[in-house]
Amino acid sequence: MKIAIAGGTGVVGRHTVEAVRNGGHEAVVLSRSQGVDLISGKGLAAALTGVDAVIDTANVSTMKADDAIEFFTTATANLISAAADAGVGHIVLLSIVGIDRMPYDYYVGKVAQEKVLEKSAVPWTIQRATQFHEFAGQIFERAKIGPLHIAPRARTQPIAAHDVGEHLAALATGDPQGRAQDIAGPREEALDAMIKAFARKSGHRGWIPSVNLPTAQMKGMRAGFALPGAGALLAGPPFEEWLAAR
Repeated sequence: MKIAIAGGTGVVGRHTVEAVRNGGHEAVVLSRSQGVDLISGKGLAAALTGVDAVIDTANVSTMKADDAIEFFTTATANLISAAADAGVGHIVLLSIVGIDRMPYDYYVGKVAQEKVLEKSAVPWTIQRATQFHEFAGQIFERAKIGPLHIAPRARTQPIAAHDVGEHLAALATGDPQGRAQDIAGPREEALDAMIKAFARKSGHRGWIPSVNLPTAQMKGMRAGFALPGAGALLAGPPFEEWLAAR
């Protein structure tokens, strides 16, 4: 099969590209570095020529709901249109567990994106995943007050981006599922403990206090809204094993 991966250079996208190729399929990376712009649509038609399935892992860095909605709905609508014109038979979208339970601006964009795909004439699968193990490192770098790193408290059941990429690649080779069951890591973890473990592994020896951040995302995660539902597919190693292998 010929499978296109939107956002194929990102945290999950690069693992998805690797999994597609390891499965014996041809991977087409849809990214600006490859001459494809999802927002303007530039290069999409040519890139999707002969493609059998599309995996959408594209992302945007924003804290504003309007910007997230604009990016996700525009990019996905352009993908759908180009995929339909190219005769693509399946679009797989990576989304996030709990986005409809937390009023977080970025998640508002993801909810809007899902609604766009649900109206697609191209058969589709929406795969929601929990936060990645890599999330601990991202928060460690971002959650700082001056020189002090802090560790937000939250409940999460994280999964390695590598395992999500492999799962997305497998989905793309199968039949469209509509809304697939959630995918998550094997057990619930405390985000602040993950951040501190990541910091120690990285050589950081300073004090990292655990805090309750008042943001919509962290409040929702502390309430358990980002945890997978019953019957979720569990995959990959727990955070401790993943971190030890880094």
